[in-house]
Amino acid sequence: MTGAEILLESLKREGVEVMFGYPGGQVLPIFDKLYDSDIKFILTRHEQGAAHAADGYARATGKPGVCLATSGPGATNLVTGIANACMDSIPMIAITGQVKTFLIGNDAFQEADVTGITRPITKHNYLVKDVKELASTIREAFYIATSGRPGPVLIDIPSDVQLADTEFIWPEVPEIRSYKPTYFGHPGQIKKAAKLISDSKRPILYIGGGVISSGAHKELRILAESLKAPLTWTLMGIGAFPGDHELSLGMLGMHGTAYANHAIMESDLIIAIGARFDDRVTGRIDAFAPHAKVIHIDIDPSSISKNVRVDIPIGGDAKNIIGELLEQIKKAPDTTEWLKTVELWKKKYPMKYKDEGKLKPQYVVEEIYNLTKGDAIITTEVGQNQMWAAQWYKYNHPRTFISSGGLGTMGFGFPAAMGAKVAYPEKLVFDIAGDGSIQMNIQELATCVANKIHVKVAILNNGYLGMVRQWQELFYKRRYSHVAITAPDFVKLAESFGAVGIRVTKKEEVRGALEKAAKIDNTVFIDFVVEGEENVYPMVPAGKAINEIIGGLA
Repeated sequence: MTGAEILLESLKREGVEVMFGYPGGQVLPIFDKLYDSDIKFILTRHEQGAAHAADGYARATGKPGVCLATSGPGATNLVTGIANACMDSIPMIAITGQVKTFLIGNDAFQEADVTGITRPITKHNYLVKDVKELASTIREAFYIATSGRPGPVLIDIPSDVQLADTEFIWPEVPEIRSYKPTYFGHPGQIKKAAKLISDSKRPILYIGGGVISSGAHKELRILAESLKAPLTWTLMGIGAFPGDHELSLGMLGMHGTAYANHAIMESDLIIAIGARFDDRVTGRIDAFAPHAKVIHIDIDPSSISKNVRVDIPIGGDAKNIIGELLEQIKKAPDTTEWLKTVELWKKKYPMKYKDEGKLKPQYVVEEIYNLTKGDAIITTEVGQNQMWAAQWYKYNHPRTFISSGGLGTMGFGFPAAMGAKVAYPEKLVFDIAGDGSIQMNIQELATCVANKIHVKVAILNNGYLGMVRQWQELFYKRRYSHVAITAPDFVKLAESFGAVGIRVTKKEEVRGALEKAAKIDNTVFIDFVVEGEENVYPMVPAGKAINEIIGGLA
C-alpha cells in the first residue's frame, strides 16, 4: 500500500467514520484516495472550523475526532483548535501534510515546522519520515490520544511518504515504556479517603470534566446520594450530575452560583474528582476553602497539588476510584445540619434577573430549555453567551454541554455544533452564540448548508463584545474601548448561504421563533436583539476570594 492508503486503512481500523478538513498541495495523495473511501469527509470552509468540528464530535461521542489539513498555512490554521482541545483534554487526531522529506528545513513553499509549533499544545506529535513507520505511528497516536488523560495528537506526513509504498502491517496495541497511565487508586489512599469522608461534617463534591471523560456519571450519582453530600461542578463538569437534582449547587467560581461558592468556602472536606482547581474556580488561592481538607482524584498526577494543597492525592480513573471508594466507605457522614445550611444559602442567594418585559438573554436560554426539556445538545461560543448558557439551562446528561473551557476560544461553538450534529443527526443541536463570537467562524454556514448539517444558532445580539464590555463597565469606569460592534444583518446573511434567518425583538416572540426553528429542516440563525448592557451575575472580581461576590441584578 501507499502511505495514503495505509493512512485511510489505519483510520478505518481505528473506527473512524468521519473526518473534517480542507485540501491542499501537500495532501493531494490522501485526497485522491479519499475519493474512493467510505470514510465520510466534511469539507469545512476553514481549517480552524475543521479542528473545532472534530473537537465537538469528540465531546459529543467520547470518540476521537479527526481533522486533516495541508502543510504551512493549512496546518497553522489548525493550531487554535488543537490548543483548545489540549486545554480541555479532548481526544483528537490532527493529520497534516508536509513538504517532501528532502525539502524539510529549506523554507520550501508552504513549509511550516508544525510539530515544533504544536509541541506545547499536543499530548504528543509525530513527523513521519519513513512509510514503514506510518501504520505503527497512527496506532500509537490513537492510543495516546484516548488513554490516560485524553488529548490531541498531531501526525505530520510529508507528501513523498504519502506516495511511497510498503507492506501494510497492522500492529498490536502499542507498549510505550515511558507512558503507563494509572487507572486504579492506591488501596491505602482509598482507605484514608474513606475514613476522612466518614468523619466529615460538611463534605462537598467538586466535579470536573474528568468525570465525563471517564464515563463515571452513574457512579458519581450513587456516591453523592449515598453520602448525601452537596455537589458543585466546573464549566467542563456540566452534565456529569443532573442539574435539577436536590443535591446540585450548580457551577462554582467566577460566574458560579453564590450558594456553591459559599458552600465550598465553608466545607470541611472537598472531594475533587476530575477537576484541576483552575483560577476561575479558586479565585484568590490563599483564601480558598480555608477550613477544608482536600481529597483529589485525577488520572493526571501532574494536576494533583498543582494549584491547591491536597491532603489525600489519588491518581487514577474516576470511574474506578469512585467504585473503590463506595466499597470502602463503611459509614456515611451525618450531613443533616450541613444540608440545612446549604438550603438557607439557596433561599438567600437565588439565581435571578430583573424581568421588566424587555428581551433578556437569560430568558432566551430559559426558553430554549423549556422547549427542549433538556433533551438537546447545547454548544456555546465564548463570553456572556457562554455563561448564560451554563447558568440558565439545566443539563441532566453528560456530553450535552459543549463549550471551550480552558482556552476560551471565540468562534468555537458553531463548528463544534456541526461536529456534534454530524455525530447525532437525529438530535436537536443549538449553538448559543454572541454577535461577536459567531462572526469568527461564520463561513461554516456554507458547510452546514452543503452537507445538510441542520444546527440551530441562537444569537444573543447585544451590539457589544459583551464580556469585555462588562469588565470595562465594572472595572474601567465604563470607558468602552473598541467593544461596540456592528453586526451584519444575520437574517439576510443566513439566507444568502441558503440557510434560514429569523429576527426576534420582543419577549413574546421568543417561544414561537424557537418552535419554528426547531421544526425547520435547515440550518437556522435566530437573531435575538437583546438588552445591550445586560451583565452576567453573580460575578467574583479577579483577585478576590470566591465568596466576595458581586451579586447585583442586571
